[in-house]
Amino acid sequence: MEFRPCIDLHGGKVKQIVGSTLGYENKEVVENFVSQHDSSYYAKLFQKDHLTGGHVIMLGGGNEEAAMSALAAYPGGLQIGGGITADNAKQYIDAGASHVIVTSYIFHDGLLDLERLNKLVAAVGKERIVLDLSCRKKDGQWYVVTNKWTTFSDFIVNEQSMKELANYCDEFLIHAVDVEGKKSGMQHELVRDLAQWVTIPTTYAGGVRSLEDLREFNELANGKLHVTIGSALSIFGGDLAYDDVVAYCAQ
Repeated sequence: MEFRPCIDLHGGKVKQIVGSTLGYENKEVVENFVSQHDSSYYAKLFQKDHLTGGHVIMLGGGNEEAAMSALAAYPGGLQIGGGITADNAKQYIDAGASHVIVTSYIFHDGLLDLERLNKLVAAVGKERIVLDLSCRKKDGQWYVVTNKWTTFSDFIVNEQSMKELANYCDEFLIHAVDVEGKKSGMQHELVRDLAQWVTIPTTYAGGVRSLEDLREFNELANGKLHVTIGSALSIFGGDLAYDDVVAYCAQ
């Protein structure tokens, strides 16, 4: 298990927000934390602690400068997502991103678009692609949700679908949408399911809030999943000491 840190950008600032409040008109975005530090501060921190595979996520417009600053501060150490397409993916790789993270570009109008996915692979290579399969449960199955987690696609996340998509990417990133940003505990069932299904590196995000949670996560995942933690971390205003997480995951 590796700790994969995050730098979430909203309005050009490093923030921790409740992701499920994004994307709705006339609905206020719930902010858990707004940092006084810029994105490069966190990138340099993660570099100092030898953390790789962290993700920079651009939540809406106005974040390009901050994203590029983070990539420049830690070349090769960070992945980037938010508005990535086959047309712009290579510019982020050239700017220092190790991978691009993609959801809505390949899942649009409720469907998986293999033509777009193949264009993305042609643009940067599967070894540079992370597919974000952030999901919610409906009718007993996990469905990918898109458009800032407001829209259910028809794509079911299960063992077979993950095995097929692994042919097009290097890693998966999966947010448990219903618990992400709420510091309310992980989605145990999703963690167990993913641990049984994964065949390539996969990072789980959502609800881990203490070292006890982290230990439980690692046991549930049987060491097969990486983890990211946002709002609960001390560097983002939470109670869980960042240094403790780094030390635990380095064991």
